[in-house]
This record gives sequence, structure tokens and C-alpha cells, in this order.
Amino acid sequence: MNPSGVPAGSGRGGGTERPVRILFVCLGNICRSPAAEGVFLHLLERQGLERAFRVDSAGTGHWHVGRPADPRMRSAAGRRGIELPSRARQISADDLSRFDHVLTMDRQNLRDVLALATPGVATARIGPLTSHCRRFTLEEVPDPYYGGEESFERVLDLLEDACTGLLETLRAEQLGHGN
Repeated sequence: MNPSGVPAGSGRGGGTERPVRILFVCLGNICRSPAAEGVFLHLLERQGLERAFRVDSAGTGHWHVGRPADPRMRSAAGRRGIELPSRARQISADDLSRFDHVLTMDRQNLRDVLALATPGVATARIGPLTSHCRRFTLEEVPDPYYGGEESFERVLDLLEDACTGLLETLRAEQLGHGN
């Protein structure tokens, strides 16, 4: 688990239940998913909710395992005061029972994650992160890898929107106001 993993604290219902476990997934785990992890951790820290969640990221591919996030993404995030602490890893079928929510960046990531899901074993809610956007209406988080600096900034704007919506949804569920 990344250094972002934290011990159990004020989980669902505000008691001492285990933290809600969230995994962000993209292709190589060096741009979008570590940025989503960093953005979500930043939001948690600002709201004092670090102990209520355990957050990680992974990629569907193995090419970058062990590497930090892309330097361009780290730089763009750093300008916003967001740290990207994770090292790339590949998602495994076990992740689908270890995490409560697995959030993907694009349709292909979603298909790849769903292909790992063994019925009756995979317990995570699997879906696109963009379904939590409040301001943007994109269906996918575009891969900024081959774009310029502005691509990384746009992705961070989108991730901040989606992660804010995700946190609002999860907090409402914790307080018994969600489905």
C-alpha cells in the first residue's frame, strides 16, 4: 500500500469502523490515477478526513511499475499544492475485493477492470470517476501523456471536479443520506 494508507478511524457513520477504501485506475499509473489519488488525498487533508479513507492508485498495464508519477504531472500538481506520493503498480484481481470503490479514468480502463472481476469474489463498486463530476460533462479523463503542459492542467481541473463530487457522494452515504 502507498504511504497514503492510513489506520482505521472515523469511517461510515462517524464511528470507529474501517476506512472507506478507494482505488483510482488508469492505463500506466503515472499520470491520471496518481493525480486522482493526490487530488483526493489533498481534499481529505483539507477537510480533516484522512483517517476515514484509504486511497491508492494502479494501472491496468505493467510498463511503469515502481516508477513515480510523470514529472509533468507532478509539476502541474505541485503548482496547486498537491503531492503525488505513489509509485506505479499494476491492478490485480485481489484489489477488487480489497477496495470498496474502484474508479477508472476511461472506457478501456473500465473494460479491463471489469474483465478482472470474478463474480461473487469482486465486491468493489466499479465505475468511471467522471460519473462524479459536477461541472464537467466529459465521459472520460483524457490521457495527457502525449499532450503539452495545458493537457496536464486540464486533467487536474477535471480530477478536482470529479474527486470533489466523489467525496460529497461518499460523505452523504456515510451520513446515511445516500443510496
